[in-house]
Amino acid sequence: MLDLRRLALICEFARRGSIAATAESLGYSPSAVSQQLAALEREAGAALIDRTARSAELTDAGRRLVLHAERILSMVEEAESDLSAHRGTPAGRVVVTAFPTAAVAFAPALARSLRRHTELTLRLRQSRSGRGMREVQSGEVDIALVDDWYGRARDSESLRVFPLLHDPLVLVVPRRHRLADPGVPFELAELRDEPWMATPDGEPSRLAVDRLLVDVGGTKPQPWEFEGLGTILSLVAKGLGIAAVPALALAAGVRGVVVRQFPGNPVGRDVHAVARGSSVHRPSVSVTLRAIHVAARYIAADLEPIRLADRHPGPAAGVTGAPGEEIPGPVRPADR
Repeated sequence: MLDLRRLALICEFARRGSIAATAESLGYSPSAVSQQLAALEREAGAALIDRTARSAELTDAGRRLVLHAERILSMVEEAESDLSAHRGTPAGRVVVTAFPTAAVAFAPALARSLRRHTELTLRLRQSRSGRGMREVQSGEVDIALVDDWYGRARDSESLRVFPLLHDPLVLVVPRRHRLADPGVPFELAELRDEPWMATPDGEPSRLAVDRLLVDVGGTKPQPWEFEGLGTILSLVAKGLGIAAVPALALAAGVRGVVVRQFPGNPVGRDVHAVARGSSVHRPSVSVTLRAIHVAARYIAADLEPIRLADRHPGPAAGVTGAPGEEIPGPVRPADR
């Protein structure tokens, strides 16, 4: 009889590519992982791992077993979800991972919405952009909030993708900058020589900024690079430069900056929730997905005045449109 925990282990090995990485991911020692894989080989009656002095990889039998194991584990989760759905009460722990700006934006609404389910606990983790779907696929987390800059997120055989909101790049300038006046029009070309603050080369938001400015030859000189959009916003607030950031980065409220919409159709990203198809009917996952959708509607409403600021220079909900004044914190669900 094949042990389910060991089947999950060999699936994790297939994703990580080494015993050391598998051990680190699961919190085991490398020797414990190696011993469990050896026990699975005895259960299967076949060599599953080709070991050398410096590496280990799946054999043909190992790759075939991983395909079976993924289906078996999915069916087990579907059975658990079906039984939980008939019980009806959300219970246990649900683990959500999100890229940093989404974690900050969604956390307050999720905490308020889910705390009435007294048997349910939420763990919200932050992960780097691009890892969320893999973490859901591997079973490390139940739900991921992911950013999609190129429209590539789609349902798969095992994953469900739920659209939440669109998040465009916006221009952020110090409140004493000439473009802090929403009545002053501007073109991308005239921003080329401004002192730009940007995330490091290769980061998704940096690639988006590069795409935005490609038609005018990019920034000149090369932008100053800083880890974290929060750091960049604080530097802009101090008058040290300008930046293009996703509007969602402003959801927590930022003082000392003025936000302008880029002309035309700016680059942006779509934000999705992703969950395994085998788990979406489990009450804990289902109620959390509903809470995420409600939070997304509030967040989208909070961001709308930012997108309208250039068209409506007068005061709007959540935004002071007068030249040189900063955007205060957004209105939260509890305040509405």
